[in-house]
Amino acid sequence: MNFNLTQIPERNLKPRISGLTMVMDKGLSTEEARNFLSVSHPHVDIVKLGFGTSFVTPNLREKLEIYRSYDIPVYFGGTLFEAFLIRNQFADYIEVCRDFGVEYVEVSDGSITIPHAEKCGYIEKLAKIGKVLSEVGSKDATHIIPPYKWIELMSAELKAGSSYVIAEAREAGNVGIYRGSGEVREGLVQEILTQIPGEKIIWEAPQKAQQLYFIELLGANVNLGNIAPTEVLPLETMRLGLRGDTFHLFLDKANGK
Repeated sequence: MNFNLTQIPERNLKPRISGLTMVMDKGLSTEEARNFLSVSHPHVDIVKLGFGTSFVTPNLREKLEIYRSYDIPVYFGGTLFEAFLIRNQFADYIEVCRDFGVEYVEVSDGSITIPHAEKCGYIEKLAKIGKVLSEVGSKDATHIIPPYKWIELMSAELKAGSSYVIAEAREAGNVGIYRGSGEVREGLVQEILTQIPGEKIIWEAPQKAQQLYFIELLGANVNLGNIAPTEVLPLETMRLGLRGDTFHLFLDKANGK
């Protein structure tokens, strides 16, 4: 940090296993990626190339190398995994990941229906070649999953080999753990946390109010995902109580005070 301030909550150091900020890159150019990382790299843990953007991104290898130069892992969005799967190209997906040196993979079923035992089978296979992030929840706003089912699915996927489970919200933050208005389904979140360790969940939280909710609930080192590149520094200040929304949250609580 650039100067000393007391009563700042302790942030886990990189490489972190909790307190992650997962950024969604929906189409940054190589120069934009360089500029983004020049100011934000200390606060970025993982980058997702959203949905199927990696298929149409020019200079993809160069872009991946930019992220690697900052020791930031990149993975292709879960929608791309599903696009390969529905075309019976799972083996091709593995080869693409290997070819591009992508060691993190996302397994999701937000756009297609996959029997859960089969999904866990994919997780088991992919966990042998990389680190798996599996997404739970549907992109269909009309498909409401009861809390006990979220817990059951998350538990099974962690047992199958997922390093983290991602709580679905879409890039807009209006499905899954959120209502259509973007409001957090608080009862659902709190029930999930009775059975699933918080450090094993990445909460997709693209909206500021959603980020604030989870920081207030779980503290500065909550795992948050689908963060826009321009929101990384604002989010980090919110984590540290240096933004109006959390200004008083950590005073007299940090550093054991």
